[in-house]
Amino acid sequence: MKFLVHIILFFCVSWQTLHAQTKDELKITTKKEVKDSINPLAPSKAAFYSALLPGLGQAYNKKYWKIPIVFAAIGTGIYFIVDNNTKYTSYRNEYKARLLGTNNTADPNFGRLSTESVIRGQKFYQKNRDLSILITAGLYILNIIDANVDAHLLQYNVSDDLTLKPQINQNFLTKKHEVGLCLSYQF
Repeated sequence: MKFLVHIILFFCVSWQTLHAQTKDELKITTKKEVKDSINPLAPSKAAFYSALLPGLGQAYNKKYWKIPIVFAAIGTGIYFIVDNNTKYTSYRNEYKARLLGTNNTADPNFGRLSTESVIRGQKFYQKNRDLSILITAGLYILNIIDANVDAHLLQYNVSDDLTLKPQINQNFLTKKHEVGLCLSYQF
């Protein structure tokens, strides 16, 4: 019974309090404004530019330091493709010449090799050429993905309200300095 009286009394007091309130506007102000407006098409533009010409998506994102890395990676892959293809072609031509019986036994490259060695060399360089093509294609796709992800992350608003800083404190019991990380979040 006492519990019921408390509940009725609570509702009576609450009812009076709710009617006594006035309707005022609530203004919410923010500390900081967003620097740039968010462009939802920026990641797709960066990926398209990077697919069009490797490194162009990184230039669109203003990450100019990544362009030499992209060119070096894809250029190295193209170098190995061309080199392995040239060696594969020379071994293949030597094998064809041996099948026709027109090979030169005084040739400094292939004169001392047996036919089985020429076949193995041909397979080796063909396999390396194909592997180089796959790796270069993977690097090209990685270039496109990097431009796309980087454009997404450029639009991510990072505020100073959340910080992670290294901190050095002195332990008062042992009088030694202790190193740690301090995670601060401001409301």
